[in-house]
Amino acid sequence: MLKNWKIDVLLQTTARGIVNPDGVAAILEKALIELESEIDARVVKRLSVLFTGDSEIKLLNAHYRGKDTPTDVLSFSMLEGDDSGPRTSLGDIVISIDTARRQAEDLQVSLEEELLRLLLHGLLHLLGFDHENVSEKEVLRMQAAEDALYNLLLPEKDSLIL
Repeated sequence: MLKNWKIDVLLQTTARGIVNPDGVAAILEKALIELESEIDARVVKRLSVLFTGDSEIKLLNAHYRGKDTPTDVLSFSMLEGDDSGPRTSLGDIVISIDTARRQAEDLQVSLEEELLRLLLHGLLHLLGFDHENVSEKEVLRMQAAEDALYNLLLPEKDSLIL
C-alpha cells in the first residue's frame, strides 16, 4: 500500500476560497491507492497540484505545448524523459478554475464533478496514460481508467470545494 505521500495543493488567487486543499489531497490519495500497480511506490513520493486561472494556464500552455490559449488541465510528469536516476516526484498538475467553471456549465455538471474529472485526468497523464497521438486501444485504456476512478470517487466530490 502507498504510504508517505506528500501532496502539495497550491491555490492562486483565482481559486482561493473555492478549492479545498485538504479535500483535493484526500481524493488524490485514494486515487493513488487505486492506481498503485501503475506506480513504483518505492521511488515516487510526491505530487503537486496548482489551481490557477486562465491567464496563468494560457502562459504555461503556450510555453510548453505551443498553444496560445487557455486549457483546462496540464500535466508535467517527472517520470518521463531521462531515466538516469531515481524520481521522488510523480509530477505536477495545473488546473484552470476559470475553464473548469465554464466546462461545468457547458456540460451541465457541478464544479465539483468537473474538478474531480480534471484531477483524475491530470493524474492519469502523470502516470503515462494518453489520449492524443496514440492508438485507439490506448485512448480506450485511459478512458476506462478515468471512468472507473471517477465513479469510485464521485461520492466524495463535495470535499473538493469549500
